[in-house]
Amino acid sequence: AFISEQGGSLARLKTKEYDSGEEECPTTGDFVLLRYQADGKSLIIKTLPRRTSFQRLDPSSSGRAAQTVAANFDTVFIMQSLNQNFNLHRMERYLTLAWQSGAMPVIVLTKSDLSPDAESKIHEAESIAPGVPVFPVSVRTGDGLDKVKQWLKPQTTAVFLGSSGVGKSSLVNALAGEEVMTVSEIRQSDARGRHTTTRRQLIFLPSGAMIIDTPGMRELGMWDVSDGLEKSFADVEQFLGRCRFHDCSHTNEPGCVVRDAIASGALDEERWTQYCRLKTEARYSEDKGDFLRQKQRRNKEIAKKTRSLKKNEDIR
Repeated sequence: AFISEQGGSLARLKTKEYDSGEEECPTTGDFVLLRYQADGKSLIIKTLPRRTSFQRLDPSSSGRAAQTVAANFDTVFIMQSLNQNFNLHRMERYLTLAWQSGAMPVIVLTKSDLSPDAESKIHEAESIAPGVPVFPVSVRTGDGLDKVKQWLKPQTTAVFLGSSGVGKSSLVNALAGEEVMTVSEIRQSDARGRHTTTRRQLIFLPSGAMIIDTPGMRELGMWDVSDGLEKSFADVEQFLGRCRFHDCSHTNEPGCVVRDAIASGALDEERWTQYCRLKTEARYSEDKGDFLRQKQRRNKEIAKKTRSLKKNEDIR
């Protein structure tokens, strides 16, 4: 499905370019070059370059292919609720993914009316996300909604990152002023809910802003996140490369700046542990990524040579 000046309709992909791998299949939020037909037989011939994107390892390819699940968004709303769902390690993971996407992260802490210690959790979130806006929000009372709306200007697009039960659907409905997403009940035991998003969609708000909602967002992994780690863990990376030995493992070597920083309190050990955990996960994904990137290059070269040979045959 697509939306253009002529309104919404359906289109198919131009077979040659997309089957050969020369063009990447469009996803939610993409801009495409379209050969429009009023009779419903429009043809998508090119996926235009993306400003921002979220990628994951395609689960249908045994981890050997990338899949873009959202593109061309301006803001990433990282959502957690101020109850049992609040988890700083999960927040650090989402921050890394958000920075890597190229968009601006904003932390939204929902259900502020249900948390007796909301202020302390807000400070915890701010401590691991310097420079990132942190907004406590209550859909029930309306507190904080105006601050979220300030990031939803006309012709801007946002995506939501958050686990089930954080109140994403309720927040989208509150922003839209009507029920555009189904709200599911949550379990009282662990404050988690069932995923209600079963298809990718682009939601238009009365403000002129758009929200990308896709079930693939909850399955994002650490896919090529070097830039994201650098921005999310700047407080950690400032100590790297300064040890006495260039190949320091940061365990028990003499002259280790990282261990000294932890001992002096200049670096939080939990932050260091989480950084190492995400770094290891990213390295594992990047090994698969090298295979994918080489495969994509080969496919493009083959497609280019095939077109050249066909052109020469036509000339003859």
